[in-house]
Amino acid sequence: MEMINDFLGVIVPFLIVLTVLVFVHEMGHFLVARWNGVRVEVFSIGFGREIFGWTDKTQTRWKFSLIPLGGYVKMFGDANAASQPDGSVEKLSPEERAVAFPSQSLSARTWIVAAGPLANFLFAIVLLAGLFATVGQPFTPPVVGQVVAGSAAEEAGIQPGDRIVSLEGSAIERFEDVQRIIRPSAGQSLAIEVLRDGERIALVGTPKASEQTDSFGNTQVIGLLGVTRSGVDYARHDPLTAVWRAGVETWDLTIGTLDAVGQIIVGKRGAEELGGPIRIAQMSGTMAASGLVPVIWFMAVLSINLGLINLFPIPMLDGGHLLFYGIEAVRGRPLGERAQEYGFRIGLALVLSLMVFVTFNDLANLEVFDFIRNLVS
Repeated sequence: MEMINDFLGVIVPFLIVLTVLVFVHEMGHFLVARWNGVRVEVFSIGFGREIFGWTDKTQTRWKFSLIPLGGYVKMFGDANAASQPDGSVEKLSPEERAVAFPSQSLSARTWIVAAGPLANFLFAIVLLAGLFATVGQPFTPPVVGQVVAGSAAEEAGIQPGDRIVSLEGSAIERFEDVQRIIRPSAGQSLAIEVLRDGERIALVGTPKASEQTDSFGNTQVIGLLGVTRSGVDYARHDPLTAVWRAGVETWDLTIGTLDAVGQIIVGKRGAEELGGPIRIAQMSGTMAASGLVPVIWFMAVLSINLGLINLFPIPMLDGGHLLFYGIEAVRGRPLGERAQEYGFRIGLALVLSLMVFVTFNDLANLEVFDFIRNLVS
């Protein structure tokens, strides 16, 4: 019974979080498509066989499908859920062509495709703004509480009570800004400016590499300066300020994610940090057990990642379509059907390979392979 409860405690939060984020993403596509007069044939949460659904007065089929790992919007004139043209636009009547996606202007198609990722970013801003206006934004003054003996901070000359005002030229408003810059900068010399007794002092510090394992068993190498914060508070904002702060936080999280991906590509961070559905499910259960606020933070971060991943220039993803539209804008005409077909095949192979890789990482982190090895040895 306990195992069943543990299972439900992971799966149910995961499905709720994923369903909400997929709905937001696909609703972005749907709304902008409808605003441009495009007929939407299917709005699906999940893939595969339909479990249940209904058809609205515009003949859009809204449905929940068997495999709840994503979703899609299929528009009139598309051959499949990946918005690959079916090649029959020329055979359509003028009335049908007016509501077919492939026959829309380049700008309309671009906005329809980009609307999904943009909806995820906007949703993250809404979630964070709601938190900042009610619970408050986590805020820690960038004042040093303690300096760890033998640390990079001690070597740089930082002292307790110093207020860090800038790192590598970036203004520091809170301790979280320090962590954001220091963590990916192991072994790099950084210009540090502190305020001490009313005087600005310029220092140089080199964060030391530290291998850490989080609560999910993921190991990563991060930079540590060797200082502790002086305290944590929550700053509640008025609605307009909350929206602004949420936008800045969303931007910072996006840049941080891109930095992490870049470091994985160049080998500064291990590819084992990449996680898939199993790890997301694991984290969903953990956040749900921690309370509503961690769940909302987690959904905001996941929504940003979903929007960002979909903007990668890989055919099959929204970014791949935008890449094709960019080429179309330069050439003055779309890529040929054969070129698009090859592009979609390559994109499908890349997406499937990535799914296999991250699932392998998830299983390795759960020590499934060690368990199997022990059974047969």
